[in-house]
Amino acid sequence: MSTGTGGTYWAEQALPSVFKHSLLGRYIPQFGAMTGARDKQVVYLDGYAGEGRYESGEPGSAEIAMRVAARHRSRHQLRWTCFFTEADAKSAARLESVAVSYRRQGVDARVHHGDVEGVLDRVVGVAAGQPLFLFLDPCGLGLPYGRLVGTMAGRRRTGNWPPTEFLMNFSMDAVRRLGGNARSAKGVEASSLRFDAVLGGRWWRDYFPAGREWDPAAPQKVAAEYAQRLSTATGMLVRSVPVFRAPRHEAVYHLVFGTWRQHGLWVFGDAVARARDAWWEKAEVADETHDPNALFTTASLIRPDPKEVTAKAVPAIAGNLERLLAIRRRPFRLVDHTLEVFGEYYGQVTEPVVRAAVKQLHAAGKTSSNGVGPKPRELVVAPAR
Repeated sequence: MSTGTGGTYWAEQALPSVFKHSLLGRYIPQFGAMTGARDKQVVYLDGYAGEGRYESGEPGSAEIAMRVAARHRSRHQLRWTCFFTEADAKSAARLESVAVSYRRQGVDARVHHGDVEGVLDRVVGVAAGQPLFLFLDPCGLGLPYGRLVGTMAGRRRTGNWPPTEFLMNFSMDAVRRLGGNARSAKGVEASSLRFDAVLGGRWWRDYFPAGREWDPAAPQKVAAEYAQRLSTATGMLVRSVPVFRAPRHEAVYHLVFGTWRQHGLWVFGDAVARARDAWWEKAEVADETHDPNALFTTASLIRPDPKEVTAKAVPAIAGNLERLLAIRRRPFRLVDHTLEVFGEYYGQVTEPVVRAAVKQLHAAGKTSSNGVGPKPRELVVAPAR
């Protein structure tokens, strides 16, 4: 358990964890299904696993992964080798007690009391030739930039096989705190140097110049540049998703996702959209609990209406498809152009919305593809005859 997860953290899920765990629980089963079919093997690392289960009985990230592993083993004969690291002794002991029950179900769940850097090389070694997913969720600063890039762009740099992906917590609270530290005459240089290591250089300090007015957008700019630098250094497709404590609050952290595959990018965006819905539903429940006599909850009043979002997204995505057809002048598979297809609605709407957009384009006579067939991601859109 990293610093910051003490006290009542493990009593029940807070709103940021609702989004994070919903996203994780929706995405990693598909990662296993998409990548594990070949050799029936997947390797998984949760680098800051915590206790594994909340006192409320809700699963934490580690138990979410173990549940997926147990289900895949029983239904698909797909074997997950799961590594869980936790630095806090008491939390590691509680995590071990959760893992025991899953081992009885045949899950290879390995709990390590210690730091993730102490087992990372071993995990990568075990994953040689096998799909690997890294979930890195520190409450403070994470892996040094060189360590992360070295893992992704070194032994795990691949074309098609074996696939490697990561999902990582990038703390916006830390950016704001250390940004203030860097620009202060009384700042602690050792803290800034530690952040240099995590971000891969001093570049972030330029966003927090001393003696000048604070730029409210600076932390978001740091997050965006960090994701871009990771993409450039590793060659991976990298996306960064903000996560909030409550509606209208600043982001508490970003979830940074990296994949080599367009399929991964597509499925991740769909999972993000579904996790957003779960977050809003939890926000409404929290409001109702706080003020049970209110006629309307704050969350219900400011939540974007899903039907209105879809109504705007369908023609926008249809327009994106029409532009792609004009550029390519030949049939293309939707999943091969994920970000171009979704445009501004990536992570905002689920993949059935894309099928609706194809059908709308077909009805307008602008494609010969009618939107009927396999999963939306596998649909092929062709020019009109």
